Amino acid sequence: MTPLLEVRGIGKRFGSVVALADVSTRVSAGTVTCVLGDNGAGKSTLIKILSGAHRHDGGEYLIDGSPVRLGSPREALDLGIATVYQDLAMVPLMPVWRNFFLGSEPRKGWGPLRRLDIARAKEITRRELLDMGIDIRDPEQPVGTLSGGERQSVAIARAVHFGARVLILDEPTSALGVKQAGVVLRYIVRARQRGLGVIFITHNPHHAYPVGDRFLLLKRGRGLGEYGRDDIGVAELTRLMAGGAELEQLGHELAGYGDAAERLEEEVTALAAPVESEDEQP
Repeated sequence: MTPLLEVRGIGKRFGSVVALADVSTRVSAGTVTCVLGDNGAGKSTLIKILSGAHRHDGGEYLIDGSPVRLGSPREALDLGIATVYQDLAMVPLMPVWRNFFLGSEPRKGWGPLRRLDIARAKEITRRELLDMGIDIRDPEQPVGTLSGGERQSVAIARAVHFGARVLILDEPTSALGVKQAGVVLRYIVRARQRGLGVIFITHNPHHAYPVGDRFLLLKRGRGLGEYGRDDIGVAELTRLMAGGAELEQLGHELAGYGDAAERLEEEVTALAAPVESEDEQP
């Protein structure tokens, strides 16, 4: 089956700086592809290429098997590629239903009498959120009163409603607690069940592994490898992402520091011990 989205050896340079080089992955309908990497790994550059904010200058970018060179996020949206960034592009003081539409509200009437169809907007908002498993208490409540996980769910449901086929999520769980992160992971699974292709960007393998079907690891702008769920476990995923050799070297260094600190403590204890004067000696 032809993937919804695929990149082959994709690359991006900014002058003499190589931000991304020779990265490949694919996203099929009803699957979650997790992109993992530490800060500076190239995740942000990859997101911007996939979402149309940057044009790639190496490799191929294919949508439904056809090469594309996106010139703007609008072009990506027209092809069904929606990106939910960490800031969510929401206005905290505006109601949930206004944030759901943000300029694309349904209208009724004709000509100069054309106006917002608020009742229909609220109905659509409530229905779409319910389809994602979210029961909003009141569409009129300010979106800023929702929890972090609920705000993420509104952004995801909004993207699905406006025709997303590929949903790119930029570290949606990074600023959330354990419970709210679990809420967002459930919504990712629901999006997959609805047939979307999901790209889940994260630096936390323990969030990625429960929902991921494929795992792409990045380090310093290059791919460390792509693995299917059956090919790798969470422990190995964590080791590769963190850098197994670096961790082993760090462990040796810390052990050396521990030995040195123990010797220093013994010397300080010895120096601090009371010294018997000659008068006190028998």
